Formats: sequence, C-alpha cells, structure tokens
Amino acid sequence: MVYGLGIDTGGTYTDAVVMDFETGELIASNKSPTTYKDLTIGIKGAIEGLTDEILSEVGVLSLSSTLATNSVVEGRGCRVGLIAIGHDYVSKQPADAEIVIEGRHDLWGRETEPLDIDAARTFLEGLKGKVEGIAISGYLGIRNPAHEIKIRELAYEILGVRAVCGHELSSTLGFDDRTATCVMNTRLIPVIGELIEAVKSVMKERNIKAPLMIVKGDGSMMSEEEASIRPIETILSGPASSIIGAKKLANIDDAIIVDMGGTTTDIGILRGGRPDLVDYGAIIGNARTHVKAADITATGLGGDSHFVTTPNGVRISSVRSIPLCVASKQWPEIIETLKNVAHMKPSYRMEFDFDGKNIQETDFFIFLRDNPYVKLDSEESRFLEFIREGPRTLAQAARVLDSHPLLFKSERLESLGLIQRIGLTPTDILHAAGDYTEFDYKASELAVMHHAYALGISEEKFIQIAKGLVTEKLASVIFSKVLSTEIGDYVPEKSTEYIVKNAISFNTARDFKCSIALKKPIIGIGAPSGAYLPPVAEIFDVEALFPKYWEVGNAVGAVTGGVVETIEILIKPQIDFATMNTPCIVFTKFGRFEKDSITEGVEFARTEGAKYIRELSIREGAEDVVVTDNVVYSTIKTTRSLEEPRIVDVTITITAAGKPKMFGI
Repeated sequence: MVYGLGIDTGGTYTDAVVMDFETGELIASNKSPTTYKDLTIGIKGAIEGLTDEILSEVGVLSLSSTLATNSVVEGRGCRVGLIAIGHDYVSKQPADAEIVIEGRHDLWGRETEPLDIDAARTFLEGLKGKVEGIAISGYLGIRNPAHEIKIRELAYEILGVRAVCGHELSSTLGFDDRTATCVMNTRLIPVIGELIEAVKSVMKERNIKAPLMIVKGDGSMMSEEEASIRPIETILSGPASSIIGAKKLANIDDAIIVDMGGTTTDIGILRGGRPDLVDYGAIIGNARTHVKAADITATGLGGDSHFVTTPNGVRISSVRSIPLCVASKQWPEIIETLKNVAHMKPSYRMEFDFDGKNIQETDFFIFLRDNPYVKLDSEESRFLEFIREGPRTLAQAARVLDSHPLLFKSERLESLGLIQRIGLTPTDILHAAGDYTEFDYKASELAVMHHAYALGISEEKFIQIAKGLVTEKLASVIFSKVLSTEIGDYVPEKSTEYIVKNAISFNTARDFKCSIALKKPIIGIGAPSGAYLPPVAEIFDVEALFPKYWEVGNAVGAVTGGVVETIEILIKPQIDFATMNTPCIVFTKFGRFEKDSITEGVEFARTEGAKYIRELSIREGAEDVVVTDNVVYSTIKTTRSLEEPRIVDVTITITAAGKPKMFGI
C-alpha cells in the first residue's frame, strides 16, 4: 500500500490527512494551531496523532498553505529593493527601496536604449545591509531579458542576496503587474523558505522519507526546490486545495466553495469538476499579479477577524487577531484583565481609517520575534521588551512605561510581524453565544460584556449584531463573486448596491422586496463555516453541504493533485502581411530566437518548448509526464490578399502533466 500525506498550514490551523492512493480513502486526519513563532510546532502537532506505521507507508508529502496569501495581504516578508528598467512603476505593492534606470527594448526585443549599469551599481551599493532581496523588472523584458539578467548578476555580486527577474515569472505583457508579481515573489522567498524548512525538520524527526511537494495556486504541485525560487506561485494554494478537496469529499462537480479560515474567507467556483481559473492573473492584496491560479476571491473575513467597537457602532476590521478564547487557555492571566475592563467605558478609543490603529481595551499583544534589520525607535523598543514575557494591553504598557499608548506604534510592529494581536473575533462570538465551546468561553463572554457595555446594549444584542455582520458580509462577498464571474468585474452602482443589500439583509423597502437564489449548492470548508454558512445558504435558497472531513478539506486537496506546468511561446513575423515563409522572432522564457520562417519558428517552439517544459516538470518532481501543445494563429484578411489571410502572430501553449514521483515506488 502507498499513502499520501497532505498538510495545509493555514493562518490559524495546520491540518494533516493521510490518503490511501490504492483505494482513494482517507484513513486518518488531525489538526493543530499554526504557530507563527515556530511553524515546526504546529506541523508537529498536526501529524502527532499519526502512527509511525502509517507514516512509514507515506510515498509523497504534499503541502498547501495560505501563508503566502496572508503574507501579501498583511504586508509581511523580507525587505525588497526594486530596480525598474526603462519605465516608472506604479503599483499598490511597492518595494522598500526603488529606482528607475535607463534601458529599454522594443516589441521585437531590439535594444532601443542602453542599460545604465552605473546607476544600478550606485543604487545597489547603497542598499548594503538594508534589503534581503532584489526585484528586477525591465519594460518589455519578456521580449529580451538581457538587461534584467545583467542587473541580476550585478545584484548578486554586490549584495549576495536573492535577485529575481520579471521574465522568470511571467511572459505576459503588462509592466506594472509583472513588476508587482516580481516584488511579491522576492518578498515571499524567506516566508516559504521558513515553511519548507519547518516541514523538512518534522519529516526528518518522524523518519518520513517521501519527497516534499508544494501546491500551487491552480491546485497542481511543484517541488520544494522550485517553490523556494518561485514562491509567488503558491499564492492561493490553500484555497485552490480547498476546491480540489471539496470535489473529492462531496463527490460533486458543480458548487460554490467557501473556505472560511482564521484570516480570510476564500470563495471559488467548481464547474464541471474543475475550478474556474483566472484569465489574466490573480488579484491579491488589491494588486493584480501574473500568477495563473484558481479564480479565488479572498476577503479579510475569518474566524480571527477583529471586531472594532466605536461610538458609531460595531464593524469587522481586516486585522487578524488570536481569539481571546484561544489565547486565555495558554495565558490564563488574560482573564483577570478582562474582568477589570468588562464594565469599563473606553478611555482613549478613536476611529482610524487604518484598521491596525484601532485598538480596543480587550486587545492584547504578544511578542513574536526580533528582526535585527528593522530599526525601532525608543518607544517601540520599550513596548517590545514589555510584552516579551507575555500578553499585555496598550493600557498596561502606557501605565507601566508612563507613555501614551499611540506612541508605541503597535500597528507598525504588527505589520512587521514582530508582534501579534489578541482580540475579540467571530470565534469568540460563537463561544460567548454557546454555539462552539472548544476553548475558554469565559474570556469571550467577558470581552462581549465590555463591548456591549461600551455601546449601552445587552450582551445578547451585541452577539446578534456581531453574528449579523459576519453573515451579511459573507453573503455579500459570495454574491459579488458569483456576479463578477458572470459579468466581469462587479462595480455596484448605488441602486444596484441597495437592491443587493436589501436582498441579503432581508430589509424590506417601503414598496418592494427582493431576493437572490443561487443555482449551485455551497460547500463549506474550514471550521468557522459550519456556524456561519447555514444562514447564508438560507438567504440564497440553496443547500449548505458539509461533507465528512470538511474541517480539513484543504489538506485533502493538497494530496489529491498532480504536477502540471505550462509555457506560452509567442512568434512574431518580422514584417507586416506575413506568410508561413516570413522570417520571424520566437519569444520564450528561455531566450529570444530569430528564424528564417514562421514554419521553422513553430517547429522550433514546439520541440524546444516541449523539452523545456518536460525538464521543468521533472525538476518539480513529476513522473509519467505527458506533453501536449496548442498552436493558435492570429490572422487578418487584407486588401492585398483577399484569398489568403496574413499572419499577425502565433501563440503556442505547451503543457506537461504528470503524477508526483513517490518514495520507494
């Protein structure tokens, strides 16, 4: 018998499942809290209940994770310097230090502006000790990567850090999006590296000799070596695995998959047995990427979302918090503080546009890690030292350190990943309501008392409001996903937004009422979905399905995928009104090539492209590789040639698919 071990390291929990590949049956599962301070602890906990006998039969270990997605959303990762060549960079994913230098190619890959190597050298010399990675992106670098490659070599020579080029990650036009992808990829390298090392250390300890595979954003797998180079491709790997896992568990081909974890809720559509894929590139953290991935909408709503109460009411923020009920089991002293603030009016609460600045009296902070590369001011350093021994509130820090709480800049320390917040979350609301009591419900009850007291309402009313906010937001993002999939980007006008809100919240207008019905069932993945999805399904008049092992659906999906790699090659004729005999240029990830005819170019692309993609899939741990290609000619009829269309360009898509190579097979 041969087993597959699937592990999903999510923002809140790490799940593990074991599948018998011969029968397709799941034979074991377990979950454990994800431990940011040391990922190894969470991974160990997830497989702790698995016997040595079972693990000795594991032929492959496959890992999916939301850590890359969450890191982008939360702004975590290493410090990155960016060298943009030939064009200004405008994006919502800026680097820590940036420069634009001269150097450019045209659409045919011909140099039209020489590379300013001296400007690059001066910039890189000034970054010594200030960054851990360099992103390099040239305007039309996908048509000729020569400038990017020169800068990469220079960056390694001067700084000795990982340098990533845009052409290595994407062959698609769109300078800003390709550059954003490059910056994200560079920032994620240590994040994924830490995760891989954590898994490998546990594998060694438990004598698991299987190859380690990482799930990509389209649900397929890649080797650990390739993932460490291209971690951006693991973006949305957790949500993609949830779709694959939902299909396996529910044995259904058409459904809306809602994976509600601790940090985010990820929504995708299973259509005809396959996940919808994005046409262009996944959007993460409000930035478009060039990553081919399952068409997933990730929103900052989860079991660990942070409730903010102000004089204007209650809302859900995008900040991730450890639930109070979870934290108080590890740090019982939290209870005493919560007792003291249960009937206390807010003392210094303000409403900030930036969610990280909105601090509640029920918020605690714990120390995570030091970072010698981050410069802290004296107040930040004092606060970090104060919480090193355990969770503390800003009020406690202000009192002991004799300083104003806002001077500690907790939001900055939080965004740098040095500290972690503990606060009131949807998980706490379920505990306070008695719907779910796995952890310390008393901490949740005390926090609810404080928030209700601050608003002058009963605890029951506060719980009702909080639950309603989660249900309404969940219903809204599900419907937005369905609608955008149907008609494209959904940007509601005022009237449309009112109608949708009316239907979702059951608020009846004076003269009309409306409702929305979905045509596909909703499959819930992740523990919080069991409590919050049923009322959402009721709104949409569909069934909410929770198949066996739905709480660990991501890990199930992680172990049921395969290795799939695709390369796209473009052929451009060197003159207008081309025929098959026209000289051409072949643009590929592995180089730019001039050929005497389009016929020769197509044959070269198919042969060399197949060789490249086969070798890549083998490096990614595949065996029994099958390579296919699709050749598409873009043509136009002209007045010069009414009978025979002329060739504009040729696109060749080559795909290699195989199964992961297993240990001992």
